[in-house]
Amino acid sequence: MKTGACYIRVSTEEQTEYSPDSQLKAIREYAKRNDIIIPEEFIYIDDGISGRKAEKRPSFMQMIGTAKLKPKPFDVILLWKFSRFARNREDSIVYKSMLRKQCGIDVISISEQLGEDKTSILIEALIEAMDEYYSINLAEEVRRGMAEKARRGEVVSSPPYGYNVENNVFIIDIETAKIVRMIFNDYLSGMGCYEIARKLNSAGIRTRNNNPWENRTVEYILKNAVYTGKLLWTPNKKKTCDYNNPETIISQGHHKPIIDNETFEKVQKMISENKKKYPRYARHCNVEFMLKGLVRCDKCGATLVLSSVGNGLQCYKYSKGICPESHYISLNKINKSVIDAMKNDTQNQSFIIETDNNKSNSDSDDISAALIKKEEKKLERIREAYEAGVDTLDEYRQNKLKISSRIEELKKNLKPVLTAQEADRLISEKISQNIGILEDDKSSETVKNEIIRSFVSKVIFIKSKGIIEVHYHT
Repeated sequence: MKTGACYIRVSTEEQTEYSPDSQLKAIREYAKRNDIIIPEEFIYIDDGISGRKAEKRPSFMQMIGTAKLKPKPFDVILLWKFSRFARNREDSIVYKSMLRKQCGIDVISISEQLGEDKTSILIEALIEAMDEYYSINLAEEVRRGMAEKARRGEVVSSPPYGYNVENNVFIIDIETAKIVRMIFNDYLSGMGCYEIARKLNSAGIRTRNNNPWENRTVEYILKNAVYTGKLLWTPNKKKTCDYNNPETIISQGHHKPIIDNETFEKVQKMISENKKKYPRYARHCNVEFMLKGLVRCDKCGATLVLSSVGNGLQCYKYSKGICPESHYISLNKINKSVIDAMKNDTQNQSFIIETDNNKSNSDSDDISAALIKKEEKKLERIREAYEAGVDTLDEYRQNKLKISSRIEELKKNLKPVLTAQEADRLISEKISQNIGILEDDKSSETVKNEIIRSFVSKVIFIKSKGIIEVHYHT
């Protein structure tokens, strides 16, 4: 009597084939008729996995590893069909040859009986070739069907961040949709993808796959037209939609948009301009200066950047021929003007304060508040688990401490609502505490920039009147 193993596989793409239980039943019946014992530990099942690549089938690889043991643990591997073993002729030849020649273990299909003569080699190869052809053809048919669905605006992929899927339609997820809107608003307000990713990570927010945010994941959201009600799908794609691929299908979806078209187009224009200004692998600016990224042109709103001529700043759009008016000003002059303006504002207790950066910070507060509620619910659940005897007292204490610490961190992200007098006093204190550093020639420009950004949102240079307007934030 021989000892056997059995390998069973059901892929997601085949709905009409035998279930794992039916395959196992047929294999057991064959084994009984042919005096083969199949121990429970030698039953290997890969459920819902394609047979195109062996390394992506954990149970298959476990079976191959077991077969290599000495002495050999079993004499034969039983399959319902050869297509269960592999749908790739290269894998099939490599693993069958290894099993038969090196391990002395045969591979038998119980539904495709082959003889012992040399013609059986040709028949087995023909069966494998037909299986591989079927697999390739099926994949092409599936892609063709998905492409047609995509053109009709039907869902053919998992929902993006900000949506769930119900009845084959994307449905807005209220909490994560707030985060999507915050990302777009932050980018429009001048934050880069890296800064937005850092903000999300510091708030404890994770991606749909529960991973930390990166600048590329932020950019993927910013460039994804699905948030305007569209659907995108790229045939033959590997992981994500390729926006620059001419084969990408863009159609009108049946879901509600999170972002309006005007906002989306503004963001695309900004991304395009930033790509031109800051090519890949190039630093945004090799020279640090106190007001870097803060000074704005009063005519077009563009940022004043280092001029290629002289030691001063110039409107970026003017240098590109878009803005009609030059805003050139030397660095020394504007640095002194801004510091004088801050001193004057402090003396007069008159500040232009931009509260909450419009939607961005209010969304951020909403998100933090929602996360706090979730953590508070966790506190209730761990208390219930302790009272029910599921957790020990030590486990309850440890979990409570961890969650309570998390709540305290999230509360720090909530901005208190200040009165006008409180806001003025806060700005005045920040200026008084830091003005000495800003005036000190020995302080680094990077440090000065970080300090001034902590309470200044932007500086507007009105060239025609020679006026500097400093806008603050709390």
